[in-house]
Amino acid sequence: MYKSFIFKTWCVLLLCLCMSTLVPSVACNLPTTVNHQQLAKFKQTDAQLYLTARQAYQQLKKKPDSILFVDVRTRAEIEFVGSSPLVDAFIPYMTNDLSAWDSKNQRYPKELNESFASELAMALQKKGLNKQALVIFICRAGGRSALAANIASQQGYTQAYSIIDGFEGDEAIDGKRKGQRVVNGWKNIQIPMVN
Repeated sequence: MYKSFIFKTWCVLLLCLCMSTLVPSVACNLPTTVNHQQLAKFKQTDAQLYLTARQAYQQLKKKPDSILFVDVRTRAEIEFVGSSPLVDAFIPYMTNDLSAWDSKNQRYPKELNESFASELAMALQKKGLNKQALVIFICRAGGRSALAANIASQQGYTQAYSIIDGFEGDEAIDGKRKGQRVVNGWKNIQIPMVN
């Protein structure tokens, strides 16, 4: 009887160990159509984990409680352009330095948010998730979200995804709307947003 108990205990422990090692690797295989080599260099991440806005939305609808969705745009962008009601945390990757005006570029210069990594860790903890959870970053068009995903990966996050078309999308290269951000992106594909 004692040997049977020990055998069952070992079997349960072995099963738990196997399950805990399988879950993160299974979760990393999200359906995506994004090819790393076809992305502009500024949108590429070290981990090569990408989603389009539509793919991210589909994942967020399926399992909102197991994903941390982070908008890394500036506060001004969120206020004037809008955001998704599904965002868990607004953590700007860069902030505007309002103490100096860049007259050449006609804007306030941006500087890195030095507390980005710690704010990300707090948001993850607040949602009750760990570094193996799926974390999805969104910015205007995929550049800052890629940089944010790289920081997360360097901090030990195993599933840091960047939305390659961002919230506003890519610019049209020709036609009447040339130069406008109307090609793709969260706000252009008829999925929920808040103005």
